Amino acid sequence: MDNELRILSDKDVPWGDKHPRDTAIQIVLSVALGLGAFTTFCILRPRWPGLYAARKRHKDEATSLPELPNSLLGWIPALWKITNKQVLASGGLDAYVFLAFFRMAIKFLSIALVFALVVIKPVHDQYPEPLHFPGNDTDHNTTASAIYSDHARLASGFDFSEAAAELYETDYLWMYLVFAYFFTGLIMYLIVSETRTIIEIRQEYLGSQTTITDRTIRLSGIPPDLRSEEKIKQFLEYLEIGKVEKVSLCRNWKELDDLMVERMTTLRRLEEAWTVYLGARRVERNLESLPVSQPSPPGPGLDLDDDDGEDSHLLRNGNNYTGIAPYPRDRPKTRVWYGPWKLRYRTVDAIDYYETKMKRLDEQIKALRKKEFEPTPLAFVTMDSVASCQMAVQAVLDPSPLQLLANTSPAPPDVVWPNTYMPRSRRMLQAWSITFLITVLTVFWVALLVPIAGALNIETIKRVLPRLGNALDQHSIVSSLVVTQLPTIAVSLLNVLVPYLYDWLSNLQGMISQGDVELSVISKNFFFTFFNFFIVFTVLGTFSGYLDFLEKIGDSLKDTPKLAHTLASSLAGLLNFYVNFIILQGLGLFPFRLLEFGSLATYPIYRIGAKTPRDYAELVQPPIFSYGFYLPQTLLIFIICMVYSVLRSSWKVLLAGLAYFVLGHFVHKYQLLYAMDHRQHSTGRGWLMICDRVIVGTVFFQLTMAGQLALNQAFIRSTLIFPLILLTLWFAYVYTRTYRPLMKFIALRSIRRAERSDLDPGVHEPNPWVDPDTEEEQSEVQYDGTVDEAGETDLRFVNPSLIIP
Repeated sequence: MDNELRILSDKDVPWGDKHPRDTAIQIVLSVALGLGAFTTFCILRPRWPGLYAARKRHKDEATSLPELPNSLLGWIPALWKITNKQVLASGGLDAYVFLAFFRMAIKFLSIALVFALVVIKPVHDQYPEPLHFPGNDTDHNTTASAIYSDHARLASGFDFSEAAAELYETDYLWMYLVFAYFFTGLIMYLIVSETRTIIEIRQEYLGSQTTITDRTIRLSGIPPDLRSEEKIKQFLEYLEIGKVEKVSLCRNWKELDDLMVERMTTLRRLEEAWTVYLGARRVERNLESLPVSQPSPPGPGLDLDDDDGEDSHLLRNGNNYTGIAPYPRDRPKTRVWYGPWKLRYRTVDAIDYYETKMKRLDEQIKALRKKEFEPTPLAFVTMDSVASCQMAVQAVLDPSPLQLLANTSPAPPDVVWPNTYMPRSRRMLQAWSITFLITVLTVFWVALLVPIAGALNIETIKRVLPRLGNALDQHSIVSSLVVTQLPTIAVSLLNVLVPYLYDWLSNLQGMISQGDVELSVISKNFFFTFFNFFIVFTVLGTFSGYLDFLEKIGDSLKDTPKLAHTLASSLAGLLNFYVNFIILQGLGLFPFRLLEFGSLATYPIYRIGAKTPRDYAELVQPPIFSYGFYLPQTLLIFIICMVYSVLRSSWKVLLAGLAYFVLGHFVHKYQLLYAMDHRQHSTGRGWLMICDRVIVGTVFFQLTMAGQLALNQAFIRSTLIFPLILLTLWFAYVYTRTYRPLMKFIALRSIRRAERSDLDPGVHEPNPWVDPDTEEEQSEVQYDGTVDEAGETDLRFVNPSLIIP
């Protein structure tokens, strides 16, 4: 028996299990890094409210939030006590949905961690991993213990009934099957439970408001014979859906928009020329701003007549203006390039040149605004009620395909007007071109991850750089730092930088609204993190390194058990890497998000280049919170925790993941409510993307469990996983058919219920979605106004180039 089964010694243990020092070093470094950033934030927060409470100071929607104490740590309990109702009232549906995912993850990881400590860890401690897995031995005379193989027991002459009874009593591999079903059922329950809550809140929230966005449809595919405001109005009213208040037919405003862009560029240069000419003056520094910030305009101030130009008004600061510089100086100059290919230039007075150019542009713009532009197949139609709008978007208006398609409309500030008149063929070409480019980038990221994956293993380093590998072998702490910290830091930097590239690419796809761009950024960045970072990185991290895998990949693909062993050993080998990655992201980098380290680092650069009052006003605006930058990595970490939830040492991943989501919920709650600005009218559509990707992670978790069982030749139990995969796919189908419409549209009953509540406040219609025991909690979402109603007062669907003064 001793010859048949050899337990792993410390030398034979996979990489992820034999270096507890690596995790300890990661914890120490992350805690030191995070604690320093958190302490700095606590000290600077009350001193610089212009940065750390920018949203609270600049957004009317945030004024209802409680003022946080200025003490060092007193703001923590005050922030913790802010309710979901206050988050919804101040941050909107997107903020509520984003934080709801953190709450769902905390519930799942808390339950999974309890079972990992009480059941899974003791079982794994009782049954250590064998050195040679069945089906992977080069010596086929050597067999693994009967503990690990149903077939070995049946082939060894045991009576079937006795063997089966003993299998149920002693074989720990049944634990993988049981917990695969249990954790899958748990995540399905949490998804349905949280979705029902969000739907109830969303229906009440949107059903109770009557903003112009909620009453407007985006009508696309308009045929040429209907491309006029009057004909579109007659067509919709003929359908008896409701009364049309206003039709905004999009037209080809490219010439006008290009002139407006040129005018803004000229205006900024004119402001800069005036600022340089008038000179700087000393001002007292605002103690609430950054120490390098001087938000007051750098001139003696202007006080011009009301009939003066826009550039003069923007330079005004309330003081008397004589039109004379405070002391003699030369007027600023600029170069004007001319001639063939703009190879010659002459130097002219900058102020006179830009003022003349501004007057010429103004005349051209005024003339263009009177021009009749060519209509496009897109229009924004505002109905008289939300119910009429919802009936239109939920109905098929025309029997012809791709004609007169009604969809929900983005908010007026969210519309990307240059894309409204872009031809559909060009939008399709740009979208497919970006998709092809992302495919090419996927291959590039794989090549970039190869050396990072190789750095995870000393043996691989020895084969590539023998001297460095031998030197690392002689210094255990340095070796631990190289193997643990360098790959973790490199991957973290990739996860920070790549989203900016994908955000730029998403903006080139020709989408009509910024909300659609945001969802596209989420999708692209999740694909990068999940495929390139998780799946490819897992494959590259196999055996003693990626070189062994590349050499043996042909044999592995031909031998299914060997391939299963390859991937299973890779997951085990990368356990510590993923634990270290989650610890660094949670304990080390989350405090830096509170500190807004990026804003602090780039602020001096922008401050050096700021000259005009407009530049200084932009410096003190709240930074933008982009869900596409933060959500994909959060989803990836949740999927990693699911995949490792039943494997050996799973409690390490689950504990690190739980700490990550608890800290993340707290940090993002502060940012969304107090520090950063974000779009309000995306109506929580990101929740469907979250659930879809969690379901993808669930299937990957189930495949991992099947691979672990197949690795140990428990083929019967491995086969029993596949009905669970089919069940998960069926759940995804039913979930899409059942809940997606309610996350996309507003139910007419919700609208009528809100209308009756407005007419008779004493009427309360019971809601079938809410359990009577929790109805009081859900009723918190009923309030007089919403964030969207406050932010969309007096807005209308019109190209800003037509109405800007």
